Amino acid sequence: MVEGNFNRLPKGKIHLTLNYILEYPHRKKQIQGITNHQSQDLLAQAEMQHEKLQTEIESKKIPINQKGGGPKPKLEIKEEICLYLFYLRKIPTFQVLGLHFGISKT
Repeated sequence: MVEGNFNRLPKGKIHLTLNYILEYPHRKKQIQGITNHQSQDLLAQAEMQHEKLQTEIESKKIPINQKGGGPKPKLEIKEEICLYLFYLRKIPTFQVLGLHFGISKT
């Protein structure tokens, strides 16, 4: 049986890969294939581009429901980027991605 200190893990959603990278940033190159500095630059650019696209979509949308209606995204932008990089680097199955990022395999 595996023993460990699981008290340090956050309550609620547990994203194993993201939590591991945040705890050990020097291992990011091995897991994602990019350095910590490159990752921060990528996240900043992705968040800016996401906000730009969201405002563009909202401006073109014909309002049927209230603003902000519909299902909420399961992952934040930084979690999505981490998932994409992990997937491209390791090519895991969708079940493994679901376990690591707390999402469904579909």
